[in-house]
Amino acid sequence: MVIAHVLTSLEIGGGERVTLELASAQAALGHRVLVISLAAGPDGPLADALRERRIPVLRVPKRGPGVDATVIVRLVASFLRERVEVAHLHNRLPLIYGVPAARLTGAVAVHTRHGPRAAGARQEWLSRLAARGLHAYAAVSEDVRRRALESREIAPERLWVIDNGVDVDRFRPTGPAARAHARAALGIPDGAWVVGAVGRFAPEKDFPLLVRAVAPLLRGGDLRLLLVGDGAEMGRVRAEVEAQGVGGLVSLPGARSDIPACLSAMDAFVLSSRMEGTPIAVLEAMAAGLPLVASAVGGLPALVTDGENGFLFPSGDEAALRARVRALRDDPTAAARVAEAGRRLVEAKYSREAMARKYLDLYARRGVHP
Repeated sequence: MVIAHVLTSLEIGGGERVTLELASAQAALGHRVLVISLAAGPDGPLADALRERRIPVLRVPKRGPGVDATVIVRLVASFLRERVEVAHLHNRLPLIYGVPAARLTGAVAVHTRHGPRAAGARQEWLSRLAARGLHAYAAVSEDVRRRALESREIAPERLWVIDNGVDVDRFRPTGPAARAHARAALGIPDGAWVVGAVGRFAPEKDFPLLVRAVAPLLRGGDLRLLLVGDGAEMGRVRAEVEAQGVGGLVSLPGARSDIPACLSAMDAFVLSSRMEGTPIAVLEAMAAGLPLVASAVGGLPALVTDGENGFLFPSGDEAALRARVRALRDDPTAAARVAEAGRRLVEAKYSREAMARKYLDLYARRGVHP
């Protein structure tokens, strides 16, 4: 079948990384897959990753602020030219513009909501209106499903939960040589105990909280902090690092394409978010065999059994986060135990192949068959 994934942009975020893995797995299964971005150029890092995997990338850029009805017309032309059978729409703008285009061309319209989202009243109204034309709506966690029902965005009979998935083989734990090489490339001492995070520098990720929480541990020994990513909050994060006096103990390498190598440099992974769905960065860290500390928000309490395959802390609780990190550093046996349990869970339930099969089954339920 021909599947078009429609994205707001080609920048790297959680939903975009899920799309990369889903599109790759679907292409590997023999389907013709393309990705359409609603953003104007230049290309973001996602475009390079897609092209490396031989997945075509097209642009149907939204022009200016407000509603641009020509996006629908241009999507219709793209869907017809590419003979699209499934229009898979990721998050709000693709939902609003992609549903009418899919309906006008006879394609099945499927939407994935990747997490909680804030929007103005106009966009909320447009989203609910567009969702009436969907053939199926997928939420990435039970928490996201509940939010979709509460907002009356979709009827229950068209709503499914499909877990995110990652390329488990790409993130398998590496040996000491790879770890030492990764640390040298990042300027981190080989003997340090490294706590890290990967993600967009956005307010909901709350990286300044993470900096404040671990700063006393950084000042007191061989612990280092590695924050991989970039975004609008980078200035605030740098300011917090400076305010805490830990500039020489925090690595901020920016956005990276070598995430497996970055993870191999870490001893523990922390997610300090205020809101989430089922974050892809957490699944990658667990697949890499890292012990996890995560805020108990969104889909995370369903993913993480506290004390078994990771540790949870109340969102915004700086002291609780610090205590969890300290406990992992001081108890290598417990760290190894939860890390192994997390890795086994991701291999069993959260592979990209499992995710791809579930979406293909969903397309088939709506009448599109290989």
